[in-house]
Amino acid sequence: MSGSTTTPMITDPARFGRVAVLMGGWSSERAVSLDSGTAVAAGLERRGVDVTAVDVDRSRVLGLAAEGFDRVWLALHGPGGEDGVVQGALELQGLPYTGSGVLACALSMDKVRCKGLWAVQGIPTPAHRLLTPKTDLHEVVGALGLPLIVKPVREGSTIGISRVDRAEDLEEARAKAAAYDSNVMAEQFIAGPEYTATILDGEALPLIQIETASGFYDYAAKYVANDTQYHCPCDLAADRERELARLSLRAFEATGARGWGRVDFMLDDAGQPWFLELNATPGMTSHSLVPMSARATGVDFDELVWRILAATVTTEEGHHELA
Repeated sequence: MSGSTTTPMITDPARFGRVAVLMGGWSSERAVSLDSGTAVAAGLERRGVDVTAVDVDRSRVLGLAAEGFDRVWLALHGPGGEDGVVQGALELQGLPYTGSGVLACALSMDKVRCKGLWAVQGIPTPAHRLLTPKTDLHEVVGALGLPLIVKPVREGSTIGISRVDRAEDLEEARAKAAAYDSNVMAEQFIAGPEYTATILDGEALPLIQIETASGFYDYAAKYVANDTQYHCPCDLAADRERELARLSLRAFEATGARGWGRVDFMLDDAGQPWFLELNATPGMTSHSLVPMSARATGVDFDELVWRILAATVTTEEGHHELA
């Protein structure tokens, strides 16, 4: 399904000027970010872009314009790079950058606030409860049932996430998640297949169904296991896939997100979709889902990273938005 975003047709790599691919950073997703950034920089270089891979720290991100860079391809994942902080620093320097702006990134990184926004917009999302050391865990189990999912509110790559099948294991799962974020949530468990929708230039690309050996798409299944299967095209009828793609695009646009991203959801036994989260800067590694979905439309990796970069020209020629 198409939206309103139009990426300009650019054929000359010189139009981009000097491009910094920001990667690494200081979050717990640093290793994944380094893999993503390395792949992105190589893809742009093959297309003739004047690109520099920058393993960025807090001080260097503030001086990118002074170094002579003209725009930024953001391959940072997690807090500090995907939550609006770096985006704000780039706005202050007048540097165009890939992906969503400050507000949309902050909303997508905070799962609780993103879910709250979706609920108001009529986009179905599983019930949840915030967890603290003082939370009545029996009340949480009574409200959400078992099993349930415990996760840090502001993390990605399924870091710190646990499936809890017994009430007595809930506190241990909360403590594990709290090691990554002071805000922790418990979420209703949805039994059924998981899907992901890539959004690119206002369009939802073919959906991917994720199938794991364990039935739980955690960090190991995402980045380590070789038996995780990704089905694209997925198992859905064409009309049903188009319907869910439209809803995924709506979930993306509800936050003010722009450019590109990924929306994850599940289908329960009745076929009801439940939206889990929005990833404003998805991974671009060998295991990543966005390049896989793009390939299904005939867009190879180098063309994909080029198109994402080209969208920064729209931002530059218009105006910088915080949303």
